[in-house]
Formats: sequence, C-alpha cells, structure tokens
Amino acid sequence: MPITPLYRAVAETARAAAFEDSRFLPVTKEEALKLEVSLSVLSRLFPILPEAVEVGRHGLVISLGARRGLLLPQVTVEHGWDRETFLEQTCRKAGLPLDAWRMGATVEAFTAEVFSDSDVQVPC
Repeated sequence: MPITPLYRAVAETARAAAFEDSRFLPVTKEEALKLEVSLSVLSRLFPILPEAVEVGRHGLVISLGARRGLLLPQVTVEHGWDRETFLEQTCRKAGLPLDAWRMGATVEAFTAEVFSDSDVQVPC
C-alpha cells in the first residue's frame, strides 16, 4: 500500500531530481524550459526467478544486505540489453558484483505504466 499519494510523490521526486541529486548541478530556469518529463508508475514488487524476467516488460530491483539497485523496464529497450545484461546492470547499480543475482541476491520485478510530456495534449 502506498504511503504517499501519487501527486505528492511525483512533486517531491521531481523537486529532488531537479535540485538535490548530487550527481548533477541543480536545474536552471533555462534548462527547465527544455526538459522532457517522463513518469513511471510502478506496480508492487514481486519475487521473480531470473529466467522469468521479460526484457522490456519487467523492471528489476536486486538487493543484498544494505545494497539495492532498481532499473526501469524501458532501460533494457533503450540500451538493447538482453536478460543477463539487465540483471548484471541492476547489480552494478546496487554496487554489487555483476553476478550477485546468481549468488543469493534477492531479485524482484515490477511493471511500470509510463507517461511522458508528449502524452499530454494542450488545447490550442
């Protein structure tokens, strides 16, 4: 069960991504006008066997101890990855060895409904 209403989670996450992600400088006003927005609404996580992962359909969360990595379903399509590469790259994102999914890490999947600013129709 979600702990925050979707509209609030979207607003808080967008603000954090724009201004608090230590990997990037904060977004400027000029950049904000050029941003393309994409929103992925995730299903609940469910356990999945690695061989059941469907590229382009499932997103993944792989965790071991305090480390956890998440990649969206569309990432595999954008990069042309196969199932094994997807599992390895999710491990990499978690800071785990690439083969952690074979060595006892927890593998969970989700699906995502994706919305982008190109889906929004503004009346003229």
